[in-house]
Amino acid sequence: MKNKVILVSSDQLGKGDKELGEGILETFFTLLKQREEVPVAVFFMNSGVYTLTDQSFVSVHLKELEDRGVDILACKTCVDHYQLEEKLVAGKISGMAQFIELAAQYEVITIS
Repeated sequence: MKNKVILVSSDQLGKGDKELGEGILETFFTLLKQREEVPVAVFFMNSGVYTLTDQSFVSVHLKELEDRGVDILACKTCVDHYQLEEKLVAGKISGMAQFIELAAQYEVITIS
């Protein structure tokens, strides 16, 4: 995972049952944080920004990744659209320009 950026575009992983998808996404980040090598950054856009709020159990794992030096980034346009700025408990607000810079430097893995 070193030298990689993860792009998260949804608050669930996969299509279908929302509750199942949320659980699978939580499992993904639970396992990711346990790895020795972690990504450089995780960029959240669209409904993925919900995972950075206390409405999502994923936020606990994201805070732990953040503590390990992973940049946890939320798309400002998306945060503004969903009116979540005051509800973020993990990560920091960023912009698409920063994601483009990261994508130019690192391999991007998209999960949705």
